[in-house]
Amino acid sequence: MKSEKKSERERVVGPSRRGVPRARENPQTATRQITAGEYFALAFGFFLGFAIVKFGNAVILESVIQPPKTLREFWYYPWPPEWSVWVLVPLTCVAFALAISEKLKWPASRWLWALPLIWFGWQLISTTRTVDARLTAATLWQLGGCAACYFIGVFALGDRRRFQWMLIGLLAGFAFCLVRAAEQKLFEFPQERQFLVESSRTGWTNVAPDLMLEMRRDHVVISTNGMEIANPIILAKYKKGRVYGTLFYPNALAGAVLLLFPLACVLVFDSAKKLRPIIRAAAIAVTLFLGIAGLIWTGSKSGWLIALALCGIALFRLKWPVRLKWTVLIFAMIAGLAVFGIRFKNYFERGATSIGARFDYWRAAAENSLEHPIVGSGPGTFQRPYERLKTPEAEMSRMVHNDYLEQFSDSGWMGGLSYLAWIVLMLTILARRVWKNDDKIQFAVFLGLFGWFIQGLSEFGLYIPALAWTAFTLAGCLLALTGNAMDKGAAAH
Repeated sequence: MKSEKKSERERVVGPSRRGVPRARENPQTATRQITAGEYFALAFGFFLGFAIVKFGNAVILESVIQPPKTLREFWYYPWPPEWSVWVLVPLTCVAFALAISEKLKWPASRWLWALPLIWFGWQLISTTRTVDARLTAATLWQLGGCAACYFIGVFALGDRRRFQWMLIGLLAGFAFCLVRAAEQKLFEFPQERQFLVESSRTGWTNVAPDLMLEMRRDHVVISTNGMEIANPIILAKYKKGRVYGTLFYPNALAGAVLLLFPLACVLVFDSAKKLRPIIRAAAIAVTLFLGIAGLIWTGSKSGWLIALALCGIALFRLKWPVRLKWTVLIFAMIAGLAVFGIRFKNYFERGATSIGARFDYWRAAAENSLEHPIVGSGPGTFQRPYERLKTPEAEMSRMVHNDYLEQFSDSGWMGGLSYLAWIVLMLTILARRVWKNDDKIQFAVFLGLFGWFIQGLSEFGLYIPALAWTAFTLAGCLLALTGNAMDKGAAAH
């Protein structure tokens, strides 16, 4: 009886011989173990996702962001950007150790590692002549984090499986940010505005003392002519309903959508293919709603126009006849610009004040770069020369609202040119690579990067950890992924 069972067992799994594994124990068919590098990728992705949720403020605002003290504040309020560096530093050390142990090669032009080092090195030189050491110190670790995330992306996350692990936490944080934006638009802002109006009308008798103290502290309630009233600026903000999710302000959320929404769309369309039709339709509908509505609700004019441009680029990626592509593109641009004009009609009727303000920032930045062409005024210090250079009627600004001009103003011509050359060369090489292959995920990552770096012409995302560190990590990943694909293609030939 035992011999019969033994023969039957050997027929199914093969004979057991010393040193020869049975078929079902073959390590090639066994479940693949998660490697140390993939654990790191998962951890780093959750760090980036957490940064989107909690580190969405500009680093130059470090002094005005109060550290949370209660559990409620830890949950609801943003955390000081400086805290993020205490997580990034050990993660950078782990990535460095991984890179050394794996002896990876640089996957692109040597200029793409030399230029970021030159750029950051010049930031260090510029600190020696800064006009505000406190602002420069806060800015320096942020810019150093950008360079670190770029190299981490290349050396520690440039493998396809690690990249996929990293996306889990990153996109979870992005999804939470979009859900918060929808909650703000649909529920929070209308309810809070109604609460403030009603409370002001009743003399704040319905407000608990602790909440009243908090609203006074946050300038939601102000005193005027001996009366306490709801801050008109806060009421106007609620009425406009411009959402920002978990980030610093609406245009920062627009930058996050430009950067990550193309990738989210590709992933949900691909991964939902195996789901039931109704579940697949629901997943796609929710994703499109959160991303598109989120961008519209930010009220970002530049975000709208950049998104139209990205759609046009994506259209030419499709395998349609050229004439059809141009026809669809023309109609889409006309429709998009028409809706843009209607959507922001009141803004342009009021004189497009934010555009005029930006021109004044840019003029002052150019003047400061000419006055201090070698080392600028110091990283993150634009507000100091702007106090002197701004026109009398202009409002004060802490940032240039142009990441590229800010480099020229803050760290001189060498700092500005090295950063500009780095970004242009990187985007050019990535564009050539992704256009040659059929990888939709790589193209989506490039599309998001291109949109975010273009937005840098009118915003200051470089100084927001949640955005800049994510963007440079993705840039490094894409450089490695496309470089690996080119190496494999060359080996195949």
